[in-house]
Amino acid sequence: MSTGSHGVVGGVRIDLNRLHETWMELVYPRQRNANDTVLGTWTPDSATGLALYRLWSALGVPVIALVYPLVLCGVVLRYQTRRIDGTATRLGLVGVILLSVLVWGGLAVLVRFEPGSIDLVSGGFTAVAVAGGVATLSAALAVTFRRVGGRGTTVALAYPFAMTAIFLPPVVAALYSTTVASVVIPASDSLSRWFLYEVLASVGVAEFFIENFDREGIAYVIIWLGISIPLGWVLGLLVTLADFVRPTE
Repeated sequence: MSTGSHGVVGGVRIDLNRLHETWMELVYPRQRNANDTVLGTWTPDSATGLALYRLWSALGVPVIALVYPLVLCGVVLRYQTRRIDGTATRLGLVGVILLSVLVWGGLAVLVRFEPGSIDLVSGGFTAVAVAGGVATLSAALAVTFRRVGGRGTTVALAYPFAMTAIFLPPVVAALYSTTVASVVIPASDSLSRWFLYEVLASVGVAEFFIENFDREGIAYVIIWLGISIPLGWVLGLLVTLADFVRPTE
């Protein structure tokens, strides 16, 4: 149920209670949403069992304190993603493709016939055309997987392709435009250095990537593809967590 009619404080209280009941149900039966049932919430009938029950309950408090901010983040993301999803549903797959082609095609024509209107110098038309193709394909795949699959397919495929439609076009354009490259490539290089020397180095695999891969050309596309896919998974999981804790009607 939605917590909108309970106010902010009431909504938070319901969320925390639902999270705590879920935590209890990881070990004990009949905990979540059991208060209003005929049997009620299960509790142990021995002193030792009750002590362990209360210990497990107490251990859930810090866990919930860590998880609940993620729930709130998921609620905010859910609102935004459902607005986008609603627009995509109204347009349909063909409508999304046509809209993307119209926007990117118009931009490509503008660059082709009015090159001075946009700050793209070397390969500007090709950059916009290829970036538009990547964005259109990614958006179409995102809508397709959102419509044909369930929750698992949406999280595993629809969200990553949606993030790819956002992140990858500028990087693809950078391969064809020196102006775009002057902005995108340094940012990508800084990000890849941080990932290599801070993240991969901490698990001892940085040397393998340094020796076998060069950060140039298509490598930057792979870098941002490697960002957009996990980011899509994270966003999908956060929205799923929000749906689990605070389901909508």
